[in-house]
Amino acid sequence: MNQFNPQNSPRAFAGAADTVGVNAGLRAHMVRVYNYMFLGLVLTAATAYAFFILIADPQGGYTEFGNMLFNTPLQWVIMLAPLGAVMFLSFRLHAMSAAAAQTTFWIYAVLNGVAFSTIGLAFAEQAIASAFLVTAVTFGAMSLWGYTTKRDLTGFGSFLMMGVIGIVIASVVNLFLQSSGMQFIISILGVLIFTGLTAYDTQRIRDMYFEVQHDTEMAGKAAISGALALYLDFINIFLSLLQLMRGSGD
Repeated sequence: MNQFNPQNSPRAFAGAADTVGVNAGLRAHMVRVYNYMFLGLVLTAATAYAFFILIADPQGGYTEFGNMLFNTPLQWVIMLAPLGAVMFLSFRLHAMSAAAAQTTFWIYAVLNGVAFSTIGLAFAEQAIASAFLVTAVTFGAMSLWGYTTKRDLTGFGSFLMMGVIGIVIASVVNLFLQSSGMQFIISILGVLIFTGLTAYDTQRIRDMYFEVQHDTEMAGKAAISGALALYLDFINIFLSLLQLMRGSGD
């Protein structure tokens, strides 16, 4: 008589099928999140480059259009508009449709591009390219670790979020102090904190999938929320690295 093998039972086959389904669904969800994030970065970069051409005078400084945007009170609108968009998306995501959330995310990426168009005036192309390359490699490595690690990063993430609050407060204070040394320290902390948050956010996005996988609308909004978090991590690492290069005289 053949002995009973639990691996050959209908329940075992069903469990295996469920596992395959979950893995395939999770992979599709993560690809969706990364695609949204990548397209957001491309949209920001393309907008920044387009506006850089419009505002940068080949002889140096701003064009007339650039002066109108960044040397008048209009500069505060340009700088604060992305903050308003990301806060609106963060606080209203639960009440928005997935399509509306996606549209708001694209608008935010464009607004960031307009605000970042001055980077080309402040930094050499080589510095921008180097910071982007280092950011991409660091982000990719930490996101992969966050996705694959068995360690629960919840406590780690909470600690890092307190660090973000500290960076914001220190940055506001330094607007008045204008201390290059303080800015250098803020930039170092920014790289470390947002690098860690990349791993934490990736794990959070992975785990959130299991809560929304059976609701198409919620899964769509979760993908936008995840893309926004990773987009912010990438952008903040990149900007912090640029500030470090300025502080080091690169």
